[in-house]
Amino acid sequence: MKSKKVIITCAVTGSVHTPSMSPHLPYTPEDIAAQAIEAAEAGASILHLHARDPENGRPTADPKIFMRFLPVIKQASDAVINITTGGSSLMTLEDRMAAALAAEPEMCSLNMGSMNFGLYPMLDRPREWQHTWEPELLEATRNTIFRNTFGDIETILKRLGEGCGTRFEFECYDVGHLYTLAHFRDRGLIPGTPFIQFVLGILGGIGADPENLMHMKRIADKLFGDDYRFSVLAAGRKQTPMITMAATLGGSVRVGLEDSLFDGRELATSNAAQVHRIRAVLEGLSLEVATPDEARAMLGLKGGDRVAF
Repeated sequence: MKSKKVIITCAVTGSVHTPSMSPHLPYTPEDIAAQAIEAAEAGASILHLHARDPENGRPTADPKIFMRFLPVIKQASDAVINITTGGSSLMTLEDRMAAALAAEPEMCSLNMGSMNFGLYPMLDRPREWQHTWEPELLEATRNTIFRNTFGDIETILKRLGEGCGTRFEFECYDVGHLYTLAHFRDRGLIPGTPFIQFVLGILGGIGADPENLMHMKRIADKLFGDDYRFSVLAAGRKQTPMITMAATLGGSVRVGLEDSLFDGRELATSNAAQVHRIRAVLEGLSLEVATPDEARAMLGLKGGDRVAF
């Protein structure tokens, strides 16, 4: 479904990068809230959020930590809050759902298949690690499968979708994930028009190449016709070229320090810096950026007044 409005999602901190990689990566609740609010003010209509241990920046699924920044963001911004159910490949499914079940947000991410999710190549770059958990977590991805079985997906759809009225950003890291999404749509477990995030450039998933983006869109067109919306995220230095291409194809875009630590050739000083950059690109292409309420209408969301935070 092509739209004249482009939704900018900002993924504020994620669980991929570590504090030693950038001094600008937020990990305390206060910093996550501040950078999320700044990103919304810059033009992001959706904020995709993970939590981290405020003491050392390690990814955490603790709902209590989420609740230290979710209400702050909601009080200061009208942006749609999208909580991860991915967390990290080292968390259990129950851990990954805990914060979302407590918060009952308008949106959650939902990964559409089990996969290798290799972060260990980031160990090849010499750096002085601030915390021992950082290289240990990266190395663990060499032998870890990011589990998202059919049963796991059903559980999230039922407990969060049916149970909480939450809609999803369906994260598809490869072509087969689109067929899995179509399977659940055909079974009646996905109401309305799905919002698909093509995830490009993760080791274990499809590469961040123009040919792959076109192929993902072609298969999505085949499976869903005109009844879907899509967005694109691309890891690292491919972020801006791939999401610019997505916008020219009628899609939406995702930026943020979860996906890339850079703004051009330099470390991004904030999430807002990446939002400003892509907003300038979109406006230069004569495209309009969706407001939060426009994004809610486009995606059929329940509204910020029906969340539990």
